[in-house]
Amino acid sequence: MKKKLLSVVLAAAMTLSVAACGKTEPATTQPSEPATSQTSTGSDTTPATPAGPDARGMQDGKFVETRHISVELYDRNVDGGTEAGNNAWTKWIQQQMLDRYNVEVEFITVGRWSEGDDIGNLLAAQKAPDICYTYNYGQIQTYANMGGIIDLAPLLEENKDLVPSMYDWLGDELIYQDLDPTAGTLWAIEGKRNEICRINTFVRKDWLDKLSLKEPTNKQEFEDMLIAFRDNADTLLGADASKMVPFSISTDVGWRAANLIESFMDPNITDKEYYVNGYDDRKFTENGTKEAIRLLNKWYNDGLIWKDFAVTDATTSTEDDMIKAGFVGAFIHNYDYPFRGGKDSINATLAAQFGDDAKFVAVNCFEDKNGGYNKYSYSNSGDRKVFFPATNDEPIASLCYLEFMSQAETVQYLQIGDEGVLHTVDAATGAIVLQAPDEAHHDWYQNSGKNIDMTINCNGLRLATPELTTLSLAYTYSDVDPEDVKKAIEVASKDAQIPPTPSVGDIAAETEGTDLAGKRDQTYDKAVIAAVADFDSVWDAGMKEYLAAGGQAIINERTSAWEATYSGDMLP
Repeated sequence: MKKKLLSVVLAAAMTLSVAACGKTEPATTQPSEPATSQTSTGSDTTPATPAGPDARGMQDGKFVETRHISVELYDRNVDGGTEAGNNAWTKWIQQQMLDRYNVEVEFITVGRWSEGDDIGNLLAAQKAPDICYTYNYGQIQTYANMGGIIDLAPLLEENKDLVPSMYDWLGDELIYQDLDPTAGTLWAIEGKRNEICRINTFVRKDWLDKLSLKEPTNKQEFEDMLIAFRDNADTLLGADASKMVPFSISTDVGWRAANLIESFMDPNITDKEYYVNGYDDRKFTENGTKEAIRLLNKWYNDGLIWKDFAVTDATTSTEDDMIKAGFVGAFIHNYDYPFRGGKDSINATLAAQFGDDAKFVAVNCFEDKNGGYNKYSYSNSGDRKVFFPATNDEPIASLCYLEFMSQAETVQYLQIGDEGVLHTVDAATGAIVLQAPDEAHHDWYQNSGKNIDMTINCNGLRLATPELTTLSLAYTYSDVDPEDVKKAIEVASKDAQIPPTPSVGDIAAETEGTDLAGKRDQTYDKAVIAAVADFDSVWDAGMKEYLAAGGQAIINERTSAWEATYSGDMLP
């Protein structure tokens, strides 16, 4: 049904004759003054008249009159970083947009970890940036139902010629991923993940070596390793033995225990079951999750998990500081987490204090019922969703911004910068090798890895060619061993499934639940730290409250939507 509607939308797209907004370089030839000339017979000819601006106010790919747009940008409050909305990168974007399209760009920053509330407040006050992005489609849906979001379907239909690079990069599937198959509305455009590795389990390699332990390959070996860390704290930490944390997680248990949770799920789960219970990516209502948390509860009560995780603000650097200080033996996080941040990365910091052997390495150690390592990677979709609030009075200029951000050369520059400033080129292989900017070029510091907060529809390395991207991926983390990165990619990829991405239209119940994410996280936290004897009652009570607050309604509506769209349990 989606494909049928999509074909109608695409067939209706207007192909206008004006120059595309996607020109790589600004026009350099200006219209000349009309000139008179004579033919060989001496008769006069009509002077050539330069074409004027089109109905959109554009001529030669640029606006005749300067336009102004505002763009959302995450602020991560990075120690040693730069001002989020005012640095060399933002100035480069602003100059490029002005030169290419005669569009002024203003950046409006929101807190990375409070972005849902921050954008919600701006939308409610009708002061939101013209271009917004979020991982939370439910929030977009809520404001769309209130008339606060622009329907992008007709906008794209009338202006597809302006965004050829965006269509080349995202394709119809991602651009129209959220197209409602019944109403035909499109509230957001999905970004693309160019790296689909998701989460890894990391262990301290030098601690294993010091205790003559092998890297764990299953749950029991992982538990035995944690016990060895706990029981040998004096050997591993000396005077700091009391600070030993064998295994660290945060209040976001659903994310930070993802590999463990997914190992308890059926590797052969149907697309339908995964989707129906997949309101978010924390797997709260998936079959098997409760037993995974039961194991975490056991480890917590055995003194193997950071005792203060549930009462520590996850928006602070407390946990990272603890890991960098060398007190933590294992954790689960984004597949490349120990390598992010250049000299301030976890592995670089450990090496500087304790020697090159002090580092975290990725391991597969949570076996599924079939003996494999069931886990979920990202799909190409499912990244940030870009949307235009109804207060956006420059939607065409905003499309030009998306076109600019979809061009390969734009993304590559934002990710690797100038040679000699942020990267070098390996003479033997041609690989791009990322390096931290020196003090003289500190303004080029990237507050987010590969400038992900700026490349709003690209998550992951994207260089000029796919071949160069693959070759260079392990070298785009400065001050760490590329071999550790390569291993992390291999570990994250092993037995990883790409989650299904059905398109069944908006699920109204997803906008009506009462703080479901908060109830989910509270249940995770409370269940992990409960006494072993209380685990079942704590988990069951939290799940009951979650389902009653709207979770069950979402499951029911997702089931109905799936069955109305697809005939079986697997996507066609």
